[in-house]
Amino acid sequence: MQNAELPRKLGLLDAAVIVVGTVIGSAIFLVPNSVARNLSSAGLILLVWIFTGLLSFFGALAYAELGAMMPDNGGQYVYLREAYGPLAGFLSGWALFLVMQSGGIATLAAGFSIYLASFVPLSPLQAKLSSVMLVAVLSLVNYPGVRLGAGVQRLFTFLKLAGLTVIVVSAFASPHQVQVANTFTASGFSWSHFGVAMIACLWAYEGWNCISFVAGEVKHPERNLPLALGLGLTALIAIYLTANVAYMRVMTVPAIAATERVAASSATLTLGPAGATLVSLTILLSIIGASNGNILTSSRIYFAQARDGLFFRAVGNVHPHFRTPHISIMVQGIWAAVLAVSGSYERLFSYVVFTAWIFYGMTVLAVMVLRRSVPDLPRPYRMWGYPVTPLAFAAVAFWFVINTIITTPASSLIGLAIVASGVPVYYIWRRKTSIV
Repeated sequence: MQNAELPRKLGLLDAAVIVVGTVIGSAIFLVPNSVARNLSSAGLILLVWIFTGLLSFFGALAYAELGAMMPDNGGQYVYLREAYGPLAGFLSGWALFLVMQSGGIATLAAGFSIYLASFVPLSPLQAKLSSVMLVAVLSLVNYPGVRLGAGVQRLFTFLKLAGLTVIVVSAFASPHQVQVANTFTASGFSWSHFGVAMIACLWAYEGWNCISFVAGEVKHPERNLPLALGLGLTALIAIYLTANVAYMRVMTVPAIAATERVAASSATLTLGPAGATLVSLTILLSIIGASNGNILTSSRIYFAQARDGLFFRAVGNVHPHFRTPHISIMVQGIWAAVLAVSGSYERLFSYVVFTAWIFYGMTVLAVMVLRRSVPDLPRPYRMWGYPVTPLAFAAVAFWFVINTIITTPASSLIGLAIVASGVPVYYIWRRKTSIV
């Protein structure tokens, strides 16, 4: 079915759960270590989590306006295409397919095998096979319908939040609590250290934009997209702050800085040996939920590109019975599995991940571009704080990109080259389409 559209079956709760469930992976259990190594007080640690959360929230406000105005599958790809032309949209989709989303799925799949090994001993071959099986099973789950994929997302989001709640509550209830001196001092503060801590926190918030990819399948998108983004980001900020406060109730900041698996150490102090097992299980559930959210949403990007003649035509097909972008789901799953098995995702992902913020900054500025170019287009939701909020987000996003290029020039240039490699591919697709 080449011209059929995907049905709108996702309600507000589904959309909000996709936001929360896709974002919470393993980061909140691990990255507090990186943050504490760069910031010496509890106050600064909470400040960086709040700052990066608000930054992500500003980005979500922009995506809410764009999504309510253009509620089509593809999300970010569509917004960039409409604001800057098809090349900008294609380069975003190219980078997402080649490395960012596919590599992100592969990264989660590799993490799944690592934490699965905590319960079942795995050989190196078995670990790779388990990574492939996760991608395959979740791709098959999303093949027969968005409702099934959303149902799985609800289940695993509930389970991961339940596990995190036990860890947090045990920290607040435990008699093992530390006395933290100078909790809110800013001694030893430096902007460079704050910037490094931001990288870790932004990684933990990564994925809030994925709901835009399935905007074409959300019921009443003019209302539900802004609400889902707003509720989802508010919940994430609250969850992350609560988790960090809980960790610091039972561990000093220097102890957190010296501990790679912060959540496991915290839970061991409060729950004994069973605590570490609970954390491993919770991370495993979190990875499954985040993987499912990425597989569900990302496939819609390539579906939209194919509909524009900028990807294999079959990828834009809709299953005649299930009404899903079935070929796009399978193509994405195969490529993510290849990356997971080869291990190449690790280096590629490290090269390209910072370039996501180029597209984030451009997408948020698209709010301003489109308000000028198409001022009469209906806007059921208008971004709060305009024009300060989009400018503030874009300024921080581009600062982050420039700072990354300055501090790691070699790998950054490779990453930019990978994205730029999409330019000749774009013109090949355009030529192929025009010939047809």
